[in-house]
Amino acid sequence: MIRVTCYLSGRVQGVGMRFAVHELARNHPVTGYVENTIDGRVCIVLEGDSNSIDAFLARLRVVGPGHIHALDRFESTASGEFSNFSIRR
Repeated sequence: MIRVTCYLSGRVQGVGMRFAVHELARNHPVTGYVENTIDGRVCIVLEGDSNSIDAFLARLRVVGPGHIHALDRFESTASGEFSNFSIRR
């Protein structure tokens, strides 16, 4: 299990990105959350196995290509604190 924190930048707020990410997470065995940030980005925190997270992120690139200009990815050890995937803020 790993934890991946991603920051999406571009036109990602006010376009339904959090809801699209939430719906996408329902189709992948991942837990965590998605939220808007104060600086106009969207933050996604994912926990799961690396194959599931990679599949999720590959699909995300298909779902939001017109809105996502950059995706910054940071990996760390999973905490196991999430039981599902949710939308925050």
